[in-house]
Amino acid sequence: MKVSAKAEYACLAVLALAQHGQESTPLRIREISELHGIPERYLVQILLQLKGAGLVSSTRGASGGYRLARSSESISVSEVLSAIDGPDLAPRDIPRANRRATQILGRLWERVREAERTVLDQTTIAALVAQTSPHEWTI
Repeated sequence: MKVSAKAEYACLAVLALAQHGQESTPLRIREISELHGIPERYLVQILLQLKGAGLVSSTRGASGGYRLARSSESISVSEVLSAIDGPDLAPRDIPRANRRATQILGRLWERVREAERTVLDQTTIAALVAQTSPHEWTI
């Protein structure tokens, strides 16, 4: 699986917004940029794409910034990746004249792609945020 740098930055930005919380004041581009080392000009483009996909919303003004448009529980990683890189590409066609081994490999690659899609569809931003938060253990 190949994930573009832009898509990875988008995931980091969405994670930052989720960690900040929907009820908090909007998070500024500069804060996200500094937190994850994403160039501000690039981050502006990414956030505009995420906004266009309905994943983030923006507030203008002195206290403006970005926040998630929906709860982090309802946003999957696949939605973020699709917002940036477009929909998942269709599998390549396997010519009918090819040998049986080629067809077997083609079916294997499709099973791998399906497994990737399942993981990305089922992994929510909230689940990733939960993994980044320190656990408090009581014994």
